[in-house]
Amino acid sequence: MKQILILACVLLSLQVIAQKKSKIDPATQQVNANKEAALAALNTAYEADKKTALQIWEYAEVGYKEVKSAALHVQHLKDAGFTVETGVAGIPTAFVATYGTGSPAIGILAEYDALPGINQSASAERDPIVGKNAGHACGHHLFGTASVSAGIAIKELIAAGKLKGTIKVFGTPAEEGGSGKVFLVRAGLFNNLDAVIHWHPDDVNAITTTSALANKSAKFKFYGISAHAAAAPDQGRSALDAVEAMDNMVNMMREHIPQETRIHYVITNGGKAPNVIPDFAEVYYYVRHPKRKDVVEIFDRVVKAAEGAALGTGTTMKYDIIGGTHDLLINKALAETMQANLDKVGGVNYTEAEIAFAKKIQPTMVAPIDIATAAQVKPLTYINEGNSGSTDVGDVSYALPTVGLRAATWVPGTAAHSWQAVASGGTEIGTKGMLVASKTMAMTAIDLMSNPVLLAKAMEEFIKSKGDYKYKALLGDIKPALNYRD
Repeated sequence: MKQILILACVLLSLQVIAQKKSKIDPATQQVNANKEAALAALNTAYEADKKTALQIWEYAEVGYKEVKSAALHVQHLKDAGFTVETGVAGIPTAFVATYGTGSPAIGILAEYDALPGINQSASAERDPIVGKNAGHACGHHLFGTASVSAGIAIKELIAAGKLKGTIKVFGTPAEEGGSGKVFLVRAGLFNNLDAVIHWHPDDVNAITTTSALANKSAKFKFYGISAHAAAAPDQGRSALDAVEAMDNMVNMMREHIPQETRIHYVITNGGKAPNVIPDFAEVYYYVRHPKRKDVVEIFDRVVKAAEGAALGTGTTMKYDIIGGTHDLLINKALAETMQANLDKVGGVNYTEAEIAFAKKIQPTMVAPIDIATAAQVKPLTYINEGNSGSTDVGDVSYALPTVGLRAATWVPGTAAHSWQAVASGGTEIGTKGMLVASKTMAMTAIDLMSNPVLLAKAMEEFIKSKGDYKYKALLGDIKPALNYRD
């Protein structure tokens, strides 16, 4: 009798457990099923995505010149069933791809511009490619491809009736100095969205939880008078002297500005021959600071230095604003959600050949770190790691709640904008990191499209973070500087 009672109790306990399992929220079950479907779709798409990314790596088109790169992404989105509007915000290589209707509406950002003046083969040794003038030293060939692929995975779920709402993929050119996204924000293209997702190549796997530096840039053009530098120097007025005088004054100014400021410049035109006094010279400046207000004030002081240089050298000056970006607002509600998805995806596991590649390239770095970190996911933290970069995603973050991640597409220790970054990005080390990003973004989009409470919480945090600030583009009302890389 006692044994029968024990058996009955065990059976009853099992029945209770089974009932509890069967009572899992159907909505949660659907979210989990959607995520598994998205992961499977992205795994299936990986080989094609890898081919796309490496093709754009070969193109290496600089800001506002990404004709072939943008066209490749547009074609893939059209083939997947998106409606694509090209040439938006007055930018030939910008686009918005849309699928679905109504709310929630989620955006995914895609970049694809390369950097000028640096190129490299997919080799662990320094190996510039002869005749190539640019390279993907910031990994945007991976950025755009992962974002497009994640958007297509979400589209498939909407088409199958598993998700409701709208997914938009934004093709955003010229992040590197051209501030492409600012023009899209200014044109209102992010209006009526609930949230935006982005990512960036890196040497670690982590959620973006530190802000970026606000930035304002311009090309200062000086006009003088040409003359023979030996026979008639008194008849000339050197535009190059004006550039050098400006640079000298700005360099002296560094002692008297906030220490967090970053100012950099490059002389883009200094004349053509030593014996001809240059009647034209140009210098390209960036001014950065954590606070947008300080950027504007310091930039205005740089302009005063340029005016003084022109006055002192008997030349004239004008300047063209090239770009201007805000700092980046962090949304903790969205960051926590994306962290959970990144934890599920995990990091990048190297093959033996990739470990050998990493060991060969790391001695060329200033500060290499443990190769094993590529396979790890950093825990969520809001400790400022001293981010000294700028991004036009900052302006998007002032338009609506925004969340992003970094994925290990480069060998640990690689610096952005380096030949080592170009090299890793041209191998499967880069494309495997790209897959981490596309999976994490897709799963995060599913959470956002399935959880109105989360979206409301994110919007509440966004409104509080923005405060009473009324967004105004730092670059003013200028048109996109489509030829700023010329």
